[in-house]
Amino acid sequence: MRRENGLKEFFRTTYRTGSPIPYIISIQVILFILIHVADLLVEVKVVQTPIYDMMLSYLGLPVQFNNFISQPWTLLTFPFLYSGLFQIVFDSLWLYWMGNIFLSFLNKRQFLTLFISSFILGGLVYLGLGFIPWLTKGPQSYLYSNSIGLAALVASLTVLVPHMELRLLIFGRVKFKTLAFIILGITLVFYAFANRAGALVYLMSIGWGILFMRQLQEGNDLSRFFQRRIKKKLRVVHTIQKTPSYRSFKSDLPNQEVIDEILDKISQSGYESLSSREKEILFKVSREEQE
Repeated sequence: MRRENGLKEFFRTTYRTGSPIPYIISIQVILFILIHVADLLVEVKVVQTPIYDMMLSYLGLPVQFNNFISQPWTLLTFPFLYSGLFQIVFDSLWLYWMGNIFLSFLNKRQFLTLFISSFILGGLVYLGLGFIPWLTKGPQSYLYSNSIGLAALVASLTVLVPHMELRLLIFGRVKFKTLAFIILGITLVFYAFANRAGALVYLMSIGWGILFMRQLQEGNDLSRFFQRRIKKKLRVVHTIQKTPSYRSFKSDLPNQEVIDEILDKISQSGYESLSSREKEILFKVSREEQE
């Protein structure tokens, strides 16, 4: 009975928070298990068909446009495809960490817009680069994993909270922008050796994340295109003039004057420069946005 209650609590705290991050990670893990179970069946000679290789080729985004025409679904499946255990563990932890930082300041619609658009745009650019023969040479002839989406996410946070300090187990307190440069640089070097076209797409994704956040700070919310417009019934109300005050409300965070001022302060001086009251405002509004 205790185990059942524990499972219920796990699902309640994981999947009912309104955050899309657990769902993204779950899809990655399930797909990873499936392809490796298929590989195990081949290894023990239960089946003769190389299912593992077939799944990688059918779900990964090919660099040749001719191959993509026969499997267009790969534009949506490649971000969730992983072949290595270390990579999926690292990317899942990185997505969970960076994604929650992003959602503590902005809302779910903005997160999904940035994350999904990054690998769709990146995938299209990758296919375009496939027409350049020099870029198609390398150990990897297809694109997979959500590294493209993570690059855009991390790059956007370097614009939003560059001076925010993170406490690491070995290195102590490190500024976010320093950690981001190191991680993005290491991944870029890996792509440069393994997948030349993928390296250019990775750079483009970093630029897209920076552009997205710059536009947001200037008041241009690129995710507003996906906002649901709810028509409200007209009614007559009596209004009373009140002095402005801090209060908790549901709205698009970057479009509110108070939130704009707080985000500007974060971008200039870092998260630690906020007062306790300003931190409380961000926390309450982000919680309401996720409900």
